[in-house]
Amino acid sequence: MSALTLLLATITTGLVAGLFYAYSCSVMLALRRVDDRTFIEVMQRINTAIQNGWFALGFVGGPLLTAITLVMHFDDGPVMPLVLAGLVFHMLTLMITFAVNIPLNNRLDAAGDAAQVADPASVRRGFETPWVRWNLVRTLTSTAAFGCLCWALAL
Repeated sequence: MSALTLLLATITTGLVAGLFYAYSCSVMLALRRVDDRTFIEVMQRINTAIQNGWFALGFVGGPLLTAITLVMHFDDGPVMPLVLAGLVFHMLTLMITFAVNIPLNNRLDAAGDAAQVADPASVRRGFETPWVRWNLVRTLTSTAAFGCLCWALAL
């Protein structure tokens, strides 16, 4: 059972790390090339669409399964420190998401309909640069969590 939870923790962690990576290396680069109103509208739609069970399965499942795995491997010398490190990186990813990215998403949604925003350039400036910067950081932390769990799985 502990091998299964470690495998599932690794898979869900990899899915989330891959999602954040895809934003860093494609989605946000593509959106950089669109006008302000289009940027706002697309990001508002993405922020709504991502709130679904499939995303929640990985985003919540990864840290939860990693914590369960940690409990199961608590006495397992070489595996336990890696799983613990993976959980720490998960917690950093969650902290960044809840402290930075979600508030930025909420502020963007509060701007209202992109077609009606009085100063779309200002709204975009207040969102894009910090969101992209912190998404890169959570890409790194979630990838580190994935790497730790892969290493633990290999052991």
